[in-house]
Amino acid sequence: MEEMKTVEKLMRISKLDLTDAEKKEYANDLKNILEAFSSLDEVNVKGVEPAFQPIEIKDRKRQDLVEKSLSQEDALANTRNKKDGHFIGPKAM
Repeated sequence: MEEMKTVEKLMRISKLDLTDAEKKEYANDLKNILEAFSSLDEVNVKGVEPAFQPIEIKDRKRQDLVEKSLSQEDALANTRNKKDGHFIGPKAM
């Protein structure tokens, strides 16, 4: 059964330890999923352009204007994690 080989490969890749019953169940689920998707092969898509988004996305541009922003004091007002006028966080290494 091809699905069983796929399930066993996925087990190795994801380091899962499945019982034989679980393997059979997942293989059956995989078979059902692939059968459901195989029905898409019967759909006539001749003349239909591929769509990668459900709705058209348009670039929204705005002018690059200088606007008022927070002062350093206001930006740091609500944190305890500050030192010498900067935010501090945990060391990365």
